[in-house]
Amino acid sequence: MSECNHNCSECTQNCSSRQCDHNCDDCELECESRNECTHDCSSCSANCSSRQYNREDFLIKTNQYSNVKKVIGIVSGKGGVGKSLVTSSLAVAMNQLGYNVGILDADITGPSIPQAFGLTGSLYATEDAIIPAETVNGIKVVSTNLILENATDPVVWRGPIIAGMVKQFYSDVNWGDIDYMFVDLPPGTGDVPLTVFQSLPLDGIIVVTTPQQLVGMIVEKAINMAGMMQIPVIGVIENMSYIKCDQCGHEVPIFGKKNTEAMSDKLQLNLLAKLPLDPYLASAVDEGLIENYPVEGLDKAIEAIKSL
Repeated sequence: MSECNHNCSECTQNCSSRQCDHNCDDCELECESRNECTHDCSSCSANCSSRQYNREDFLIKTNQYSNVKKVIGIVSGKGGVGKSLVTSSLAVAMNQLGYNVGILDADITGPSIPQAFGLTGSLYATEDAIIPAETVNGIKVVSTNLILENATDPVVWRGPIIAGMVKQFYSDVNWGDIDYMFVDLPPGTGDVPLTVFQSLPLDGIIVVTTPQQLVGMIVEKAINMAGMMQIPVIGVIENMSYIKCDQCGHEVPIFGKKNTEAMSDKLQLNLLAKLPLDPYLASAVDEGLIENYPVEGLDKAIEAIKSL
């Protein structure tokens, strides 16, 4: 090895005496000072520990035929709390107020929105876009149960395919003019919620829970995920809050009480509604007649949505 002449500009050896001129463009060496971070993440493709998360970098757009003004996700960390019921009820309420409403059923493997509205058959597509189904009163719906040959066929897909389908339901559908789109998410904090939180331009989420303390703890995971992903939380809706006696009107809190209030206070969230366990509403959903059932108890939630 030749003796060092300390002329680093003409030397390719990476030795201890090498002097860095910080001109990375003319240097082939991989050193600690190479490409020092400018902290301008918008112009950098590196995936480093100091990179700042920016939602705008991941959002997808609708097609030329769609104009979706507000997008609201209906979420919960726990299954079986009534997200689809709340989604359907909010959609009906906003539709009755004269708004153009759409529902994107993002629960790809367990869709239930078509059942609530009595929708059957298959979606069809033109050369340019998928055409959503429409309920009796004009709510537009896209769901995997509307692309299956049989409603009971299982959707046995892996995460990336499911995530891709959610994106297609937003970007490849001719939604037309939509004032409010409600996205019915599956439970948990997995692939689909992550895809929706990252890819869809959510204006906020409504969190659905039930009074049990265990459910509240799991639901809090979804709320914390929203915070990590920079998604505003519009508020909390407590479902199955009580059952009302047909004879005397007395309200019985069969799953306990005040747990949701405690969680909302702790997280400084608005408690938007406390909905009863209503067997007549359940029957209306089973019969596909939720649009015929009177919407009650959602006034505060409706005002919060209108204020977005």
